[in-house]
Amino acid sequence: MAKIRKDSEGRLHFKLVYWGPSLGGKTTSLRYVYDDVEGLDKGGFTSIEDPSGRTLFFDFVPMSASGKILFDVYTVAGQTRHKHQRKVIMRGADGVLFVADSSRSMKQDNIESLQELKDIVGDVLGDQIPLVIALNKRDVDDAMSREEILKDLSLENSSIPVYETIAVKGIGVKRAFQTLSREVLLKQLYGIKTAH
Repeated sequence: MAKIRKDSEGRLHFKLVYWGPSLGGKTTSLRYVYDDVEGLDKGGFTSIEDPSGRTLFFDFVPMSASGKILFDVYTVAGQTRHKHQRKVIMRGADGVLFVADSSRSMKQDNIESLQELKDIVGDVLGDQIPLVIALNKRDVDDAMSREEILKDLSLENSSIPVYETIAVKGIGVKRAFQTLSREVLLKQLYGIKTAH
């Protein structure tokens, strides 16, 4: 279990990372939580992107549901060339929200992205580091079935929480974020593993 981080004001900090293939909806999902989910105190939204809207380095926003607990939430840049940056962002992560793209054309990208995450984090993923899956873009014409995506990701027999999301409409996004936050708190504060 990672060492719990405290700041000078005694607040506990937990690092959540949105991970997944390029243009899969990581930034859109985090933007929805930032703009539309009430009941959270939120700091500034830091985003560095290119003109097409692709994240260049990472997005970052601090959020708090109570005065004593702060979530430092990041997204990673999904493009292949940013592999080293993703590795750096993952250091010290307490939980991961994997955003899979439901488009059939993104099948291999989803598989490669999750494999890269497993290669970086190792066996602690889903155990020491809680994992939640968001199957995003459920509204696209060529969306793969839930079962097909989970089979592709070798998660069909897993008890990892899975949410079907449409980030541009906010569907399922809040629940996925809340579940990851809860899983991280239960694991880090109480040593309880509720999923997987």
